[in-house]
Amino acid sequence: MLKILVAGGFGVGKTTFITTISEITPISTEETLSQSSADIDDLDGLSSKETTTVAFDFGRLTVGEDLELMLFGTPGQTRFIDFWSDLARGAVGVVVLADTRRLEASFQAVSLCERDRLPHIVAVNEWDGAYRYNLNDVRQALGLPDRVPMITCDAREKRSVRDALLRLVDHALAFVPPSTLLDAR
Repeated sequence: MLKILVAGGFGVGKTTFITTISEITPISTEETLSQSSADIDDLDGLSSKETTTVAFDFGRLTVGEDLELMLFGTPGQTRFIDFWSDLARGAVGVVVLADTRRLEASFQAVSLCERDRLPHIVAVNEWDGAYRYNLNDVRQALGLPDRVPMITCDAREKRSVRDALLRLVDHALAFVPPSTLLDAR
C-alpha cells in the first residue's frame, strides 16, 4: 500500500483527479461555497466553481496484483495549511496539480513538498480554455529544479490521471534506498 497526496491550490482539480481514477466511491468533504467564504476563497478564473474541499478527499486504486494506491486530496486553501503535516505523514509522494490560469495557487504545495523533502511531480492540468504553455516555461515560473518531473494531465481523463500517478510512483521509487526494498520482502 502506498499513500499518495494530490495537492495544489484552490480549484486546480484535486477532487476531480481522485474521482476520475478511484475504484471506490471517493470519500469527499466537498461543501457548497457560501457567501461567507467569498472574501476568503479567490474565485478569480473559477466562475463556475460551486464547491470546495474542507478537509480532504480519499480514493483508492489497485495497480497490478499487489499494489494499492491510497489517494488523499489536500484542501487547497491557505487556511488549512496546518492540516498538511497530518496528511503528509507516511506519504511516499505528491502529485502537485497546477492550473496555468492560476499558477500562483500551486506555489504553496510545491514549497511544502520541498520543505518536507517529499518526492513530487508537477502535473499541469489542462482545463478547457486554459492556455497551453511550454512545460519549461511553467517550470521556470514555478521555480522548479530539473529534478522535479513535470507532465501535462487532464484530471477528467482516467488514462491521464493513471499516467500521472505512475510517473509519481516511478519518481518516488528513485528516493527509496535499495536496502529498504530488500528489507520489505
